[in-house]
Amino acid sequence: MNEMQRIIQCWARLRGLGEQAALATVVAVEGSTYRRPGARMLVSADGESAGAISGGCLERDVFRQAARVLHSGEPTVVVYDSTGEDLAEGYSLGCNGVVVVLVEPLAPDGSSAMLDFVADCLRRRRRGVVATVFAAQGAGGARIGARLTLGDDGSLSTCGIDDAALRARLEDSARTALRDGRSTRVRLPTPAGQVEAFIELVTPPPALTIFGAGHDAVPVAQFAKALGWQVSVVSRNAGHGIQGRFVGADRVLVADAETALGGLPEDGGAIAVVMTHNYFEDLRVLRALIPRRPRYVALLGPKRRTDRLLAALEDEGLDVRGEVAGWLHGPAGLDIGADTPEEIALAIVAEIRAVIAGCTGGFARVRRGPLHARHEGAETVVAAGVERGEIVCGLPAP
Repeated sequence: MNEMQRIIQCWARLRGLGEQAALATVVAVEGSTYRRPGARMLVSADGESAGAISGGCLERDVFRQAARVLHSGEPTVVVYDSTGEDLAEGYSLGCNGVVVVLVEPLAPDGSSAMLDFVADCLRRRRRGVVATVFAAQGAGGARIGARLTLGDDGSLSTCGIDDAALRARLEDSARTALRDGRSTRVRLPTPAGQVEAFIELVTPPPALTIFGAGHDAVPVAQFAKALGWQVSVVSRNAGHGIQGRFVGADRVLVADAETALGGLPEDGGAIAVVMTHNYFEDLRVLRALIPRRPRYVALLGPKRRTDRLLAALEDEGLDVRGEVAGWLHGPAGLDIGADTPEEIALAIVAEIRAVIAGCTGGFARVRRGPLHARHEGAETVVAAGVERGEIVCGLPAP
């Protein structure tokens, strides 16, 4: 279960008990910060919490802000600035950046439409956008905490935005975020002053399909579930006790690859780990995956075995030397010296996370630029660099 899932679950329980809570959301950052915009922390009236907005630097003050917001019933925006020399003892950040946090009250009578929208996106596995106003100079036709939500099905809802022109511009920004697949911060002029909003892209957790049900598949499923991913385990010859071994998985299927993948769209995006430990079964799985243009496929085994599988598929007339080079990772995982099943699982899940984030998976200490920035074309860069001997373990070679 990931952080957002925990917050939604916690709020559902509190709301069911008729209790109030405050929600703190990072809406903007500048410089170096521990968390990015979209990080959240839920604080109940009696001090229970879920989530975090920093590495522990800000949480104590957020509790104080939450108490004030619950008392006043009005949202507030707090700016934590650690770029100067003099820092308040209560929240001395070690990151040398600025964090802007919106703290707002949630009431069990329905003033949590944003969380309901996010929960619906996660439950239905669809994308959406939440536009949140966190600064408004003058009477700009929107109050702090006003929102617009847009689903990828075209559903649109607004709350607290009175100005029609501002609504239209926020909707345009939301549609751009949905199209580009990334969150952003916008500044929109109005006749009364400037409005700033956080345009947040909401995406469901990754869905991972594991082909193979051996003992080494168990930690892969466990690590993925710990991150809140949706996990399916597929085995054609499952054997006894498969359900018990993968009790935490969302789906356990005793079926062939074609049947398991039958419900997936053919426009790409699938994430899979192929670990059947059977050459001919791996061949069947890859044969079923290739036409669906997956986003990432990890294939266990040495490079020579992977080349043999690709050659066999090529002999069948499948195009495996073009696009396949981008999404097929064989041998699988980051190069961390993994040996045990748990270490190998860690290397594979970490590699999947790096691909999703658009990163190369190298050491953070040698990365050029902000840690949270995507590496555009990361997979292409790594593949080419390894081929030329210029990249070792995702890093520039010495």
